[in-house]
Amino acid sequence: MPDYRVIGHSAPRVDAPEKATGRAVYVAEVRLPGMLVGKVLRSPYPHARILRIDTSRAERMPGVKAVLTSRDVPAHRVGLVLQDHYIFARDRVRYVGEEVAAVAAVDEETAQEAAEAIEVEYEELPAVLDPEEAMVPDTPLLHEELGRYEFGAWGQQYGRPMRPGTNVCGYFELRQGSVEQGFREADYVFEDTFRTHSVHHGYLEPHACLASFEPASGRVTIWSSTQRPFLVRSYISLAFGLPVSQVRVVGTWVGGGFGGKGRPGHEAFAVALSQRTGRPVRLVMARDEDFALFRAPECVIKLRIGAKRDGTLTALAMEIVWDTGAYAEALNYGRGPLEALPGPYDIPHVSIASYTVYTNRMPASAFRGRLMPQPTFAIESAIDMIAEKLGLDALELRLKNLVDEGSRNAAGQVLRGVGARQCLQEAAKAIGWGRKTAPNRGIGLVCYHKYPPPPYPSSAVVQLNEDGTALVQCGAPEIGQGSQTALAQIAAEELGVRFEDVSLPLYDTDHTPFDAGALGDRITTTCGNAIRIAAAEAREQALAIAAQMLKVNQGDLTVEDGRIVVRDAPEIWTTLPRVCAAAHTRLGGPIIGTGTYMGGLHLRGGGEPPGDAPAVWKYGAQGAEVEVDPETGAVRVIKLVSAQDVGQTINPLSLQGQMDGAALMGLGLSLWEELRFDGGRVANPNLMDYRLPTALDSVKGENTVVECASPTGPFGAKGVGEEGTVGVAPAVANAIHNAAGVRLRELPLTPEKVRAALAAKPA
Repeated sequence: MPDYRVIGHSAPRVDAPEKATGRAVYVAEVRLPGMLVGKVLRSPYPHARILRIDTSRAERMPGVKAVLTSRDVPAHRVGLVLQDHYIFARDRVRYVGEEVAAVAAVDEETAQEAAEAIEVEYEELPAVLDPEEAMVPDTPLLHEELGRYEFGAWGQQYGRPMRPGTNVCGYFELRQGSVEQGFREADYVFEDTFRTHSVHHGYLEPHACLASFEPASGRVTIWSSTQRPFLVRSYISLAFGLPVSQVRVVGTWVGGGFGGKGRPGHEAFAVALSQRTGRPVRLVMARDEDFALFRAPECVIKLRIGAKRDGTLTALAMEIVWDTGAYAEALNYGRGPLEALPGPYDIPHVSIASYTVYTNRMPASAFRGRLMPQPTFAIESAIDMIAEKLGLDALELRLKNLVDEGSRNAAGQVLRGVGARQCLQEAAKAIGWGRKTAPNRGIGLVCYHKYPPPPYPSSAVVQLNEDGTALVQCGAPEIGQGSQTALAQIAAEELGVRFEDVSLPLYDTDHTPFDAGALGDRITTTCGNAIRIAAAEAREQALAIAAQMLKVNQGDLTVEDGRIVVRDAPEIWTTLPRVCAAAHTRLGGPIIGTGTYMGGLHLRGGGEPPGDAPAVWKYGAQGAEVEVDPETGAVRVIKLVSAQDVGQTINPLSLQGQMDGAALMGLGLSLWEELRFDGGRVANPNLMDYRLPTALDSVKGENTVVECASPTGPFGAKGVGEEGTVGVAPAVANAIHNAAGVRLRELPLTPEKVRAALAAKPA
């Protein structure tokens, strides 16, 4: 690997001082003169018709400045993917927690009392709470007008076919070869069903926003705890019929997201209240409200895999049903996650059918590793079950079928930068695969992959100041993942300056260029590429001016740590501060570089023509050792190891933190976390009853970094934040089987399920 000056070396997080000292400002801490407090009244029913809303008592309460319902806001449907809902529920509600009305008052107590004073008369309707039942003919339709819904701005490109007259709001299929032929060629056909559960995203900062409408100009300024500020801008523009230029979203720190803050919506209530009152309105969700906003989706996976006696996989057929909840904002788009469903295996015959189904539960949202942990649980459990049936070693079966450099996946993509095999071998070594374990202990091993960053654009501006320091402007939000530090390192490496000479302020949609947001491991790679392109352009401008000053050829110059030197004549040199000072006063003007990047394509500033990029997927492997108590079914994870192909490490310290955090989150999803429903209502809507893992739950771990460089990522880097969550559940499930001889097909892997399986186990 190249010897880099800045990247590949640990750097302190640029946000550490503010956060460690408590000076970091979150939305709930923003104060504006005359600010009001907003509260939302939510539906108590999963499915009901709204017969009457009476707001008169709330409107008369002292201190109440506005009470709004659907009659007070634009009446058109909204949705950036599928326009299937309104700002407020109009004729009926479709999940417990759906917004019916909102109030603004002088303080929180008054706002809460006013919301409770609104009288709503409902007529309950039959609720559809199970995604498989939702697909049965004659089941009540949740969206009778599905066929007339339009795709939003994002759905026009990424939306999937709907099935009007059913509850299926999205359908995707993937075919390669002939699965019938593949099953005929198989000596053994595995068939089983797996189920995953709904979980909350578990961020510590609840959803919050603040809106300030300016009556004179018609502009609205928003502060929001969001992963996608420019998406918030687009949503508000669509919802209220405002030009995008009239909507501004200002950056604050965000206390975690993990996909749960990737969809806009609640900002509309603050905007509407601010428009009505002419005063700023802040809306901070109570924890039980926050639990009713979004969840990670549950799903049912029906799986068939054909294999020969030697372990060669011949065919895979999968049907997967996703519960998207009442509205389809999160799951009804994107081919990449669904193309990933076959796993990191070279299987010649593939047939996948994926259904996105409406139910009367709160909407589902992307979750760390969007749509990958669920099918990985099924496929990696099945691989172990096939190995056992055929009498083969599970590691050898995986190695036999893994994709390699140049393999073509089921979507027809030629794979580049493939580190799957090395990851699997490293994880097997770290967990001690093949060694004999003590009684009631077992080892599980998995391999997985994750789709490339979604093809959403990033843009950046790099400005060199008079003293040679650099200001990097990009619209990417920092939600706790350390992206600002990594992006500053990328800029410093490309510019040839010190890390501490780069500043990167928080986004402001009025002043920073567009970025699609923090999702899908895209910030370091996609935004990093945009910054690298902009930094390279700025560097070349600086070298051109230095060449004039030194009277040498520009191609003979190099810059390192702010010093510009003639390569073969180091005695001839100048400094970047001198060059920048000259640029600002007499030579050419200020130095500003721009860059835009989308997927694998340089759109501007890169000097390369558009074209198809190599398919650079991300790979990893994990191993778990567990101990099962045969009396209680309790599972204790003794060791958890991860090997991850990161392409090129940007910040080693941050990378280890990301891998540790993702693995611990994976343990939570595997063993403890679960949204429990009473009908359509969340029965454990708080952090007392919802079991999040803490530092006390961390286990002995070992992280191995594999660097199989990406041909498209900045300096070869790949995204790293989500992968460590993907494989934990099947690794633990496989280890439980090897420890106790029972196979669990449903998450979470609770003691009750283990104990029931042990009781049903033949003597």
